Amino acid sequence: MTKAAARLAVFTAVAALASACAPIVGSHGFQTVDVAPAEIQVGEDTKSTVLAQLGSPSATSTFEDNIWYYISQTTERYTYNRPQVSQRSVTAITFAEDDKVAEVRTLGLEDGQQVAMNDRETPTRGRELTVIEQLLGNVGRGQLPRTDEDVPGQRRPD
Repeated sequence: MTKAAARLAVFTAVAALASACAPIVGSHGFQTVDVAPAEIQVGEDTKSTVLAQLGSPSATSTFEDNIWYYISQTTERYTYNRPQVSQRSVTAITFAEDDKVAEVRTLGLEDGQQVAMNDRETPTRGRELTVIEQLLGNVGRGQLPRTDEDVPGQRRPD
């Protein structure tokens, strides 16, 4: 093997290893096409013009229909690691009673808050049954097959 071939092999191996370390980038959610959500004019645009320019929102407010959210985020994932959110953009467009834009707010990744989950459980009534109790618990509780003598609405004499 010549020196040039050996250098080419080493260069190819180094390039392959370096490309394996590059992150896999994913874009999720709302993608701007012609107009960015920040270009919406307060007091001039209406629900119909926002819908025509940006399309349908990613989400609407839960308790009122006057706030539309356009949400997008970019994630990066290295080889076997979990994806990490590297960029997030949430644009909240608030509408007044006359369907005109009252406010446009843009929130980023730094505006988010971590919510701590509570590991407590809600207690339930009753008791915990073992596997044997669960299997044998319904033995004898079954109803006998109905006969012609049964009258609907009356209890059978047992």
